[in-house]
Amino acid sequence: MKFYIETADSPKGEITLYKLENESGASVTLSSLGAGITSIIVPDCDGNLDDVVLGYKNPADYLYDGPCAGKVPGRYANRIAAGHLEINGKVYQLAINNGPNALHGGPEGFQNQIWDPEMQGNDRVVFSLVSSDGDEHYPGELQARVAYTWTEDNVLRIELSAVSDADTVVNLTNHTYFNLANESAGSVLDQELKLNASTYLPTDDTLIPTGEMDAVAGTPMDFTSFKPLGRDIKQNFPALNYGKGYDNCWVIDGAADMKLHTAAILRNRVNGRVLEIVTDQPAVQVYTGNWLSGSPMGKSGRSYEDYDGVAIECQGMPDAPNKPQFPSQLLKVGEEYNRLIFFDFSTMPKD
Repeated sequence: MKFYIETADSPKGEITLYKLENESGASVTLSSLGAGITSIIVPDCDGNLDDVVLGYKNPADYLYDGPCAGKVPGRYANRIAAGHLEINGKVYQLAINNGPNALHGGPEGFQNQIWDPEMQGNDRVVFSLVSSDGDEHYPGELQARVAYTWTEDNVLRIELSAVSDADTVVNLTNHTYFNLANESAGSVLDQELKLNASTYLPTDDTLIPTGEMDAVAGTPMDFTSFKPLGRDIKQNFPALNYGKGYDNCWVIDGAADMKLHTAAILRNRVNGRVLEIVTDQPAVQVYTGNWLSGSPMGKSGRSYEDYDGVAIECQGMPDAPNKPQFPSQLLKVGEEYNRLIFFDFSTMPKD
């Protein structure tokens, strides 16, 4: 395993970039801005290496970007209704930054902070961040940690952890956008997705879950067998109408045991690339890049268009602090939040 380190300037200070490259030439590039993934270069079935992660030409453009490309949002990824949070009988009002709701921990969330990086060996980078008590109106000083390990067989292991000195909520994920053709190939809607999920979370028109878990069978939300992302995306169905495409959360089958399960498999039948995502998180948000247009200049010198990538975000359920029927995202003093996500890249024979 080889590694390379670069730096870049940003309005918040110096960004450190780490490239981890295995013996086959496949690599991942990580950024201390948002503890993010800026590149994953992996082979297709003919051995051709391509970058399959959407990202920007200028490393500083990841700061305050709308898509939250590749980064770790927090302290609470996804939405909390009306920014309303109640812990131990005390109400906290979070910043409203997505319609009437709080999204991804607020405007100054973890995705817009420079994390402290540490290289551990040639194949592992650990990013740490201290979020002070009252940061974005959340209670407790939270110490967050994201560790990335890149393997010789093209698996990226992501370890998400946190501790707090007061009871708080935490929900961490990674918000990478994938296009298994390559990052500049255009629409991802012909690529096929399979989800290990027989139920999803219906929402209101602001994408806040209603609290129900509905069966996917007979609906456009059914990805229990491989299906092109775009096959049903234009159907007249509430979940698709609200988000201009898929921006929804599925419940991972069997995840209540908090053990590792396959959440999703994305594949490109044209070049044979396959991405299997394994996690111990309870749910997975799938977002088909419905609002990518207008994002910063991409790595290949053009701005991305809507649907040019898909984010597959393993996480706790949106608005869980206000939905007692959902798995709790409460982190108590003396406890440790620990979650795992694996991005496992392989190939299959192409069509």
